[in-house]
Amino acid sequence: MPVALYALTAGAFGIGVTEFVIMGLLLDVSADLHVSISAAGLLISGYALGVVIGAPILGAITGRMTHKSLLMALMVVFTIGNIACALAPGYWSLMAARVLTAFAHASFFGIGSVVATGLVPQDRKASAIAIMFTGLTVANILGVPFGTWLGQHFGWRSTFWAVSLVGVIAWAVIALFVPQDEKKPAGEEEGSENLLAVLGRVPVLLGLLTTVLSWIGVFAAFTYIAPILTRITGFSDAAVSPILLVFGGGLIVGNLLGGRLADKRLVPALLGSLLALSVVLIAMSFTLHNQVLTVIAIGLLGAAGFATVPPLQTWVLEKAEGAGQSLASGFNIAAFNLGNAIGAWLGGFVIDRGPGLGSVTLVAGFVPLLALAVALFSLRLERRKTYREAAVVCPGE
Repeated sequence: MPVALYALTAGAFGIGVTEFVIMGLLLDVSADLHVSISAAGLLISGYALGVVIGAPILGAITGRMTHKSLLMALMVVFTIGNIACALAPGYWSLMAARVLTAFAHASFFGIGSVVATGLVPQDRKASAIAIMFTGLTVANILGVPFGTWLGQHFGWRSTFWAVSLVGVIAWAVIALFVPQDEKKPAGEEEGSENLLAVLGRVPVLLGLLTTVLSWIGVFAAFTYIAPILTRITGFSDAAVSPILLVFGGGLIVGNLLGGRLADKRLVPALLGSLLALSVVLIAMSFTLHNQVLTVIAIGLLGAAGFATVPPLQTWVLEKAEGAGQSLASGFNIAAFNLGNAIGAWLGGFVIDRGPGLGSVTLVAGFVPLLALAVALFSLRLERRKTYREAAVVCPGE
Protein backbone atom coordinates (compact mmCIF):
# COMPACT_ATOMS: atom_id res chain seq x y z
CA MET A 1 0.00 0.00 0.00
CA PRO A 2 1.29 3.51 -0.81
CA VAL A 3 2.70 5.69 1.98
CA ALA A 4 0.02 8.30 1.28
CA LEU A 5 -2.58 5.84 2.53
CA TYR A 6 -0.91 5.72 5.94
CA ALA A 7 -0.91 9.51 6.03
CA LEU A 8 -4.71 9.29 5.85
CA THR A 9 -4.58 6.66 8.61
CA ALA A 10 -2.78 9.18 10.85
CA GLY A 11 -5.59 11.69 10.38
CA ALA A 12 -8.19 9.00 11.05
CA PHE A 13 -6.38 8.10 14.28
CA GLY A 14 -6.55 11.66 15.59
CA ILE A 15 -10.21 12.04 14.71
CA GLY A 16 -11.02 8.70 16.34
CA VAL A 17 -9.35 9.72 19.60
CA THR A 18 -11.24 13.02 19.66
CA GLU A 19 -14.59 11.34 19.09
CA PHE A 20 -14.32 8.61 21.74
CA VAL A 21 -11.91 9.83 24.43
CA ILE A 22 -14.56 12.03 26.03
CA MET A 23 -16.28 8.82 27.23
CA GLY A 24 -13.37 8.16 29.58
CA LEU A 25 -13.25 11.76 30.79
CA LEU A 26 -16.91 12.36 31.61
CA LEU A 27 -16.39 12.39 35.37
CA ASP A 28 -13.41 14.75 35.11
CA VAL A 29 -15.22 17.14 32.75
CA SER A 30 -18.43 17.16 34.80
CA ALA A 31 -16.54 17.87 38.03
CA ASP A 32 -14.36 20.61 36.54
CA LEU A 33 -17.18 22.40 34.70
CA HIS A 34 -19.75 21.80 37.49
CA VAL A 35 -22.30 19.99 35.33
CA SER A 36 -24.05 16.65 35.76
CA ILE A 37 -22.66 13.46 34.25
CA SER A 38 -25.67 13.29 31.91
CA ALA A 39 -24.96 16.84 30.73
CA ALA A 40 -21.33 15.89 30.11
CA GLY A 41 -22.60 12.88 28.16
CA LEU A 42 -24.37 15.25 25.78
CA LEU A 43 -20.89 16.28 24.57
CA ILE A 44 -20.89 12.90 22.81
CA SER A 45 -24.29 13.57 21.24
CA GLY A 46 -23.20 17.07 20.24
CA TYR A 47 -20.20 15.64 18.42
CA ALA A 48 -22.37 13.12 16.58
CA LEU A 49 -24.75 15.91 15.56
CA GLY A 50 -21.78 17.94 14.30
CA VAL A 51 -20.71 15.02 12.11
CA VAL A 52 -24.19 14.67 10.63
CA ILE A 53 -24.68 18.36 9.82
CA GLY A 54 -21.05 18.99 8.93
CA ALA A 55 -21.09 16.74 5.84
CA PRO A 56 -23.61 18.76 3.78
CA ILE A 57 -22.42 22.17 5.00
CA LEU A 58 -18.72 21.62 4.28
CA GLY A 59 -19.58 19.65 1.15
CA ALA A 60 -21.48 22.60 -0.32
CA ILE A 61 -18.84 25.15 0.72
CA THR A 62 -15.68 23.28 -0.28
CA GLY A 63 -16.87 21.33 -3.32
CA ARG A 64 -14.48 23.08 -5.72
CA MET A 65 -11.34 22.51 -3.65
CA THR A 66 -8.90 19.78 -4.63
CA HIS A 67 -8.97 16.72 -2.43
CA LYS A 68 -5.50 17.26 -0.95
CA SER A 69 -6.17 20.92 -0.18
CA LEU A 70 -9.45 20.00 1.47
CA LEU A 71 -7.87 17.25 3.59
CA MET A 72 -5.24 19.70 4.82
CA ALA A 73 -7.90 22.33 5.54
CA LEU A 74 -9.96 19.79 7.48
CA MET A 75 -6.97 18.92 9.67
CA VAL A 76 -6.59 22.65 10.38
CA VAL A 77 -10.26 22.78 11.47
CA PHE A 78 -9.69 19.64 13.53
CA THR A 79 -6.63 21.10 15.26
CA ILE A 80 -8.26 24.47 15.95
CA GLY A 81 -11.33 22.69 17.31
CA ASN A 82 -9.25 20.64 19.76
CA ILE A 83 -7.32 23.71 20.88
CA ALA A 84 -10.67 25.39 21.50
CA CYS A 85 -11.72 22.35 23.57
CA ALA A 86 -8.54 22.63 25.65
CA LEU A 87 -9.14 26.35 26.26
CA ALA A 88 -12.92 26.20 26.75
CA PRO A 89 -13.84 28.25 29.84
CA GLY A 90 -17.23 26.59 30.33
CA TYR A 91 -19.62 23.86 29.30
CA TRP A 92 -21.29 25.55 26.34
CA SER A 93 -18.01 26.78 24.88
CA LEU A 94 -16.73 23.19 25.11
CA MET A 95 -19.89 21.96 23.40
CA ALA A 96 -19.41 24.50 20.58
CA ALA A 97 -15.77 23.46 20.19
CA ARG A 98 -16.78 19.78 20.02
CA VAL A 99 -19.33 20.51 17.29
CA LEU A 100 -16.73 22.55 15.36
CA THR A 101 -14.23 19.67 15.60
CA ALA A 102 -16.89 17.22 14.43
CA PHE A 103 -17.39 19.21 11.23
CA ALA A 104 -14.06 17.84 10.01
CA HIS A 105 -15.03 14.23 10.76
CA ALA A 106 -17.47 13.26 8.00
CA SER A 107 -15.72 15.24 5.30
CA PHE A 108 -12.29 13.84 6.21
CA PHE A 109 -13.40 10.23 6.06
CA GLY A 110 -15.57 10.92 3.02
CA ILE A 111 -12.84 12.65 0.99
CA GLY A 112 -10.24 10.29 2.44
CA SER A 113 -12.16 7.28 1.12
CA VAL A 114 -12.20 8.78 -2.38
CA VAL A 115 -8.48 9.59 -2.21
CA ALA A 116 -7.63 6.15 -0.78
CA THR A 117 -9.42 4.30 -3.59
CA GLY A 118 -7.63 6.48 -6.13
CA LEU A 119 -4.23 5.42 -4.81
CA VAL A 120 -4.63 1.70 -5.50
CA PRO A 121 -5.74 -0.63 -8.31
CA GLN A 122 -9.41 -1.47 -8.81
CA ASP A 123 -9.14 -4.80 -6.97
CA ARG A 124 -7.75 -3.20 -3.79
CA LYS A 125 -10.13 -0.27 -3.29
CA ALA A 126 -12.01 -1.74 -0.30
CA SER A 127 -8.73 -2.77 1.35
CA ALA A 128 -7.47 0.81 0.93
CA ILE A 129 -10.56 2.10 2.72
CA ALA A 130 -10.00 -0.50 5.44
CA ILE A 131 -6.39 0.65 5.92
CA MET A 132 -7.54 4.24 6.40
CA PHE A 133 -10.21 3.16 8.89
CA THR A 134 -7.57 1.20 10.80
CA GLY A 135 -6.60 4.58 12.26
CA LEU A 136 -10.07 4.73 13.81
CA THR A 137 -9.81 1.22 15.26
CA VAL A 138 -6.31 1.79 16.66
CA ALA A 139 -7.60 5.00 18.24
CA ASN A 140 -10.09 2.89 20.20
CA ILE A 141 -7.46 0.39 21.37
CA LEU A 142 -4.48 2.67 22.08
CA GLY A 143 -5.41 6.32 21.69
CA VAL A 144 -8.52 6.42 23.87
CA PRO A 145 -7.01 4.53 26.86
CA PHE A 146 -3.86 6.69 26.71
CA GLY A 147 -5.91 9.88 26.32
CA THR A 148 -8.05 8.86 29.29
CA TRP A 149 -4.96 8.15 31.41
CA LEU A 150 -3.42 11.47 30.40
CA GLY A 151 -6.58 13.39 31.25
CA GLN A 152 -7.00 11.68 34.62
CA HIS A 153 -3.40 12.40 35.68
CA PHE A 154 -2.79 15.85 34.15
CA GLY A 155 -6.31 17.22 33.71
CA TRP A 156 -8.79 16.57 30.92
CA ARG A 157 -7.55 19.61 28.98
CA SER A 158 -4.14 17.98 28.52
CA THR A 159 -5.81 15.28 26.44
CA PHE A 160 -7.12 17.82 23.95
CA TRP A 161 -3.72 19.52 23.77
CA ALA A 162 -2.19 16.14 22.94
CA VAL A 163 -4.80 15.48 20.24
CA SER A 164 -4.13 18.95 18.81
CA LEU A 165 -0.49 17.89 18.40
CA VAL A 166 -1.68 14.76 16.58
CA GLY A 167 -3.63 17.06 14.25
CA VAL A 168 -0.48 19.06 13.44
CA ILE A 169 1.46 15.85 12.73
CA ALA A 170 -1.37 14.51 10.55
CA TRP A 171 -1.48 17.79 8.59
CA ALA A 172 2.27 17.53 7.98
CA VAL A 173 2.24 13.92 6.76
CA ILE A 174 -0.74 14.60 4.48
CA ALA A 175 1.08 17.61 3.04
CA LEU A 176 4.21 15.52 2.46
CA PHE A 177 2.85 12.22 1.19
CA VAL A 178 -0.64 12.62 -0.30
CA PRO A 179 -0.22 13.39 -4.03
CA GLN A 180 -1.70 16.55 -5.50
CA ASP A 181 -4.99 15.99 -7.31
CA GLU A 182 -5.20 16.00 -11.05
CA LYS A 183 -7.60 18.52 -12.52
CA LYS A 184 -11.17 17.31 -12.15
CA PRO A 185 -13.05 16.41 -15.32
CA ALA A 186 -15.88 18.64 -16.45
CA GLY A 187 -18.92 18.09 -14.29
CA GLU A 188 -16.92 16.73 -11.35
CA GLU A 189 -17.02 20.01 -9.41
CA GLU A 190 -19.04 19.29 -6.31
CA GLY A 191 -21.16 22.36 -5.70
CA SER A 192 -24.53 22.48 -4.00
CA GLU A 193 -26.33 21.57 -7.25
CA ASN A 194 -24.41 18.28 -7.41
CA LEU A 195 -25.17 17.70 -3.75
CA LEU A 196 -28.88 17.63 -4.57
CA ALA A 197 -28.24 15.52 -7.66
CA VAL A 198 -26.34 12.79 -5.84
CA LEU A 199 -28.98 12.62 -3.13
CA GLY A 200 -31.58 12.12 -5.82
CA ARG A 201 -30.06 8.80 -6.87
CA VAL A 202 -32.12 5.94 -5.44
CA PRO A 203 -29.14 3.52 -5.13
CA VAL A 204 -27.21 6.12 -3.12
CA LEU A 205 -30.16 6.74 -0.80
CA LEU A 206 -30.64 3.03 -0.26
CA GLY A 207 -26.92 2.65 0.43
CA LEU A 208 -27.07 5.39 3.07
CA LEU A 209 -30.14 3.76 4.65
CA THR A 210 -28.32 0.42 4.76
CA THR A 211 -25.44 2.07 6.62
CA VAL A 212 -27.72 3.74 9.16
CA LEU A 213 -29.62 0.53 9.92
CA SER A 214 -26.50 -1.61 10.25
CA TRP A 215 -24.93 0.72 12.82
CA ILE A 216 -28.11 1.19 14.79
CA GLY A 217 -27.65 -2.47 15.68
CA VAL A 218 -23.97 -2.07 16.58
CA PHE A 219 -24.43 0.93 18.88
CA ALA A 220 -27.68 -0.20 20.45
CA ALA A 221 -25.56 -2.95 22.00
CA PHE A 222 -22.15 -1.26 22.34
CA THR A 223 -23.43 1.88 24.10
CA TYR A 224 -24.63 -0.21 27.03
CA ILE A 225 -21.90 -2.83 27.01
CA ALA A 226 -20.50 -1.81 30.42
CA PRO A 227 -23.78 -2.25 32.37
CA ILE A 228 -24.47 -5.45 30.41
CA LEU A 229 -21.10 -6.89 31.45
CA THR A 230 -21.40 -5.86 35.11
CA ARG A 231 -25.11 -6.30 35.82
CA ILE A 232 -26.00 -9.24 33.56
CA THR A 233 -22.79 -11.22 33.10
CA GLY A 234 -21.40 -10.48 36.56
CA PHE A 235 -18.01 -8.97 35.72
CA SER A 236 -16.42 -6.42 38.05
CA ASP A 237 -16.06 -2.80 36.99
CA ALA A 238 -12.29 -3.30 36.69
CA ALA A 239 -12.80 -6.07 34.12
CA VAL A 240 -14.66 -3.87 31.66
CA SER A 241 -11.59 -2.12 30.20
CA PRO A 242 -9.66 -5.33 29.40
CA ILE A 243 -12.77 -6.81 27.80
CA LEU A 244 -13.13 -3.70 25.66
CA LEU A 245 -9.59 -4.38 24.42
CA VAL A 246 -10.96 -7.68 23.08
CA PHE A 247 -13.67 -5.67 21.32
CA GLY A 248 -11.00 -3.37 19.88
CA GLY A 249 -8.98 -6.31 18.60
CA GLY A 250 -12.12 -7.55 16.89
CA LEU A 251 -12.53 -4.13 15.25
CA ILE A 252 -9.11 -4.34 13.61
CA VAL A 253 -9.55 -7.93 12.43
CA GLY A 254 -13.06 -7.30 11.10
CA ASN A 255 -12.06 -4.08 9.37
CA LEU A 256 -9.16 -5.63 7.45
CA LEU A 257 -11.09 -8.83 6.71
CA GLY A 258 -14.09 -6.86 5.45
CA GLY A 259 -11.81 -4.92 3.11
CA ARG A 260 -10.24 -8.06 1.65
CA LEU A 261 -13.56 -9.80 1.14
CA ALA A 262 -15.10 -6.71 -0.45
CA ASP A 263 -12.18 -6.49 -2.90
CA LYS A 264 -12.85 -10.03 -4.03
CA ARG A 265 -16.66 -9.89 -4.21
CA LEU A 266 -18.34 -6.73 -2.97
CA VAL A 267 -21.98 -7.84 -2.91
CA PRO A 268 -21.42 -11.15 -1.05
CA ALA A 269 -19.13 -9.33 1.39
CA LEU A 270 -21.80 -6.70 2.07
CA LEU A 271 -24.66 -9.16 2.50
CA GLY A 272 -22.54 -11.66 4.43
CA SER A 273 -21.20 -9.08 6.89
CA LEU A 274 -24.72 -7.77 7.64
CA LEU A 275 -25.98 -11.30 8.23
CA ALA A 276 -22.97 -12.11 10.42
CA LEU A 277 -23.58 -8.98 12.50
CA SER A 278 -27.19 -9.97 13.08
CA VAL A 279 -26.26 -13.54 14.01
CA VAL A 280 -23.58 -12.40 16.48
CA LEU A 281 -25.91 -9.94 18.23
CA ILE A 282 -28.78 -12.40 18.51
CA ALA A 283 -26.48 -15.23 19.66
CA MET A 284 -24.89 -12.90 22.19
CA SER A 285 -28.22 -12.53 23.99
CA PHE A 286 -28.00 -16.25 24.85
CA THR A 287 -24.40 -16.12 26.11
CA LEU A 288 -24.63 -13.21 28.56
CA HIS A 289 -24.80 -15.45 31.64
CA ASN A 290 -21.56 -17.21 30.71
CA GLN A 291 -18.47 -15.05 31.17
CA VAL A 292 -16.18 -16.93 28.78
CA LEU A 293 -18.75 -17.04 25.98
CA THR A 294 -19.58 -13.37 26.55
CA VAL A 295 -15.94 -12.31 26.10
CA ILE A 296 -15.78 -14.33 22.88
CA ALA A 297 -19.03 -12.74 21.74
CA ILE A 298 -17.64 -9.24 22.47
CA GLY A 299 -14.68 -9.92 20.20
CA LEU A 300 -16.95 -11.30 17.48
CA LEU A 301 -19.21 -8.24 17.80
CA GLY A 302 -16.24 -5.95 17.15
CA ALA A 303 -15.18 -8.06 14.16
CA ALA A 304 -18.66 -8.36 12.67
CA GLY A 305 -19.46 -4.70 13.26
CA PHE A 306 -16.40 -3.30 11.52
CA ALA A 307 -16.43 -5.97 8.81
CA THR A 308 -19.42 -4.04 7.44
CA VAL A 309 -17.53 -0.74 7.13
CA PRO A 310 -15.35 -1.28 4.00
CA PRO A 311 -18.20 -2.94 2.03
CA LEU A 312 -20.70 -0.24 3.02
CA GLN A 313 -18.34 2.61 2.15
CA THR A 314 -17.26 1.00 -1.12
CA TRP A 315 -20.90 0.26 -2.02
CA VAL A 316 -21.92 3.92 -1.66
CA LEU A 317 -18.83 5.11 -3.54
CA GLU A 318 -19.74 2.86 -6.47
CA LYS A 319 -23.36 4.04 -6.52
CA ALA A 320 -22.25 7.68 -6.42
CA GLU A 321 -19.49 7.40 -9.04
CA GLY A 322 -18.98 10.65 -10.93
CA ALA A 323 -20.13 14.08 -9.86
CA GLY A 324 -20.92 14.27 -6.16
CA GLN A 325 -19.02 11.12 -5.19
CA SER A 326 -17.03 12.84 -2.43
CA LEU A 327 -20.20 14.34 -1.02
CA ALA A 328 -21.99 10.99 -1.00
CA SER A 329 -18.96 9.45 0.69
CA GLY A 330 -19.11 12.11 3.40
CA PHE A 331 -22.82 11.54 3.81
CA ASN A 332 -22.17 7.85 4.38
CA ILE A 333 -19.81 8.71 7.23
CA ALA A 334 -22.59 10.89 8.63
CA ALA A 335 -24.93 7.91 8.19
CA PHE A 336 -22.66 5.79 10.42
CA ASN A 337 -22.88 8.46 13.13
CA LEU A 338 -26.63 8.85 12.71
CA GLY A 339 -26.86 5.10 13.26
CA ASN A 340 -24.73 5.52 16.39
CA ALA A 341 -27.10 8.14 17.80
CA ILE A 342 -30.29 6.22 16.97
CA GLY A 343 -28.77 3.00 18.26
CA ALA A 344 -27.97 4.58 21.63
CA TRP A 345 -31.57 5.81 21.83
CA LEU A 346 -32.96 2.39 20.85
CA GLY A 347 -30.91 0.64 23.51
CA GLY A 348 -32.09 3.12 26.13
CA PHE A 349 -35.69 2.64 25.01
CA VAL A 350 -35.39 -1.15 25.39
CA ILE A 351 -33.95 -0.70 28.88
CA ASP A 352 -36.43 1.91 30.14
CA ARG A 353 -39.64 0.98 28.34
CA GLY A 354 -39.01 -2.44 26.86
CA PRO A 355 -37.99 -5.86 28.16
CA GLY A 356 -34.88 -4.51 29.89
CA LEU A 357 -31.10 -4.52 29.78
CA GLY A 358 -30.78 -8.25 29.12
CA SER A 359 -32.75 -7.95 25.87
CA VAL A 360 -30.76 -5.10 24.29
CA THR A 361 -28.54 -7.36 22.17
CA LEU A 362 -31.51 -9.44 21.02
CA VAL A 363 -33.45 -6.39 19.83
CA ALA A 364 -30.27 -4.91 18.31
CA GLY A 365 -29.72 -8.12 16.35
CA PHE A 366 -32.87 -7.72 14.30
CA VAL A 367 -31.96 -4.24 13.00
CA PRO A 368 -29.13 -5.42 10.68
CA LEU A 369 -31.69 -7.76 9.11
CA LEU A 370 -33.56 -4.62 8.03
CA ALA A 371 -30.29 -3.34 6.54
CA LEU A 372 -29.90 -6.66 4.71
CA ALA A 373 -33.45 -6.35 3.34
CA VAL A 374 -32.74 -2.82 2.06
CA ALA A 375 -29.53 -4.01 0.36
CA LEU A 376 -31.39 -6.89 -1.31
CA PHE A 377 -34.12 -4.50 -2.45
CA SER A 378 -31.47 -2.22 -3.97
CA LEU A 379 -29.94 -5.14 -5.83
CA ARG A 380 -33.34 -6.14 -7.15
CA LEU A 381 -33.94 -2.62 -8.46
CA GLU A 382 -30.56 -2.70 -10.20
CA ARG A 383 -31.33 -6.00 -11.87
CA ARG A 384 -34.66 -4.65 -13.12
CA LYS A 385 -32.93 -1.57 -14.49
CA THR A 386 -30.30 -3.69 -16.24
CA TYR A 387 -33.02 -5.92 -17.73
CA ARG A 388 -34.97 -2.90 -19.05
CA GLU A 389 -31.85 -1.36 -20.58
CA ALA A 390 -31.00 -4.67 -22.25
CA ALA A 391 -34.54 -4.88 -23.59
CA VAL A 392 -34.22 -1.41 -25.12
CA VAL A 393 -30.92 -2.31 -26.79
CA CYS A 394 -32.18 -5.65 -28.06
CA PRO A 395 -35.98 -5.19 -28.44
CA GLY A 396 -36.45 -8.23 -30.66
CA GLU A 397 -34.84 -10.72 -28.26
